[in-house]
Amino acid sequence: MSILIEEAAPRDGLQNEARVLSVQERIQLIEALVDCGVPRIQVGSFVNPRAVPQMADTEGVVRGLRKRKGVVYRALVFNAKGLKRAAACGLDHVAVFVSASETHSLRNSGCDVAEALRRAESVVREAKAGGIVVQAGVMNAFGCRFEGPIPESRVLRVAAVLAEAGADELCLADTAGCANPRQTERLVETFLKTFSVPLSLHLHDTFGFGLANVYAAWKLGVTRFDGSCGGLGGCPFIPEAAGNIATEDLVHLFHAMGVPTGIDLEKLTVVRGFLETIVQRNLSGRYGRTGCRL
Repeated sequence: MSILIEEAAPRDGLQNEARVLSVQERIQLIEALVDCGVPRIQVGSFVNPRAVPQMADTEGVVRGLRKRKGVVYRALVFNAKGLKRAAACGLDHVAVFVSASETHSLRNSGCDVAEALRRAESVVREAKAGGIVVQAGVMNAFGCRFEGPIPESRVLRVAAVLAEAGADELCLADTAGCANPRQTERLVETFLKTFSVPLSLHLHDTFGFGLANVYAAWKLGVTRFDGSCGGLGGCPFIPEAAGNIATEDLVHLFHAMGVPTGIDLEKLTVVRGFLETIVQRNLSGRYGRTGCRL
């Protein structure tokens, strides 16, 4: 079975960068990634630009794209206002996430978990009523930098509300990069037994466990994973938050095992080089800097 990779660099990747890219640079990045065969891509988020200036004028990005048939273009929203902005510029796929950590929820969303979940449930229902496809997820599902371990029961409770609201896909996000392979196995196994909604994973690579966690989930049947070209990314509300799994490393892992992704790995390394140029620093992904082509 082929792997479905969602590219997070234009959204999660850029939101932690000091340099704010222009709308045209963001469009150029997205279209270059689509040229690599990326089937799903996070084009930005509809949030307050004062809080996340890197995501300002996501409307301009969406309207400037030459959308390709068969490619999913998705944006993150946190509330009804964000959903209206996404719908107004023609997006038909959105993501809405709730943190399972009270501390992170207050920093990230300005409210506690209960209120964030109430808002997210409303967004899911409103989006579905408007014909929009919704990915709904749980941030800090594997642990929190501020609070430590997160009770599995809380993660499941948040996910259950989102699923009941009509989410088309659930996503477990390791926002702080706390997950290990055994923990990933346990939580994924429980999810697959509990929910019939497709599951995706958004894993960070803080301690270098990212690909090991991917492999653990894949062995249980998960085929949907997020990556960020060059390992770009992190959370602006978590100090010293490391980036995502590098998309080129994720693609290389599956290709080396003979599992198709539909993504051109060599083209992806070119995009990685472009990204290093525009963010003006070296990126962390391994495949693009080894010089080894297997």
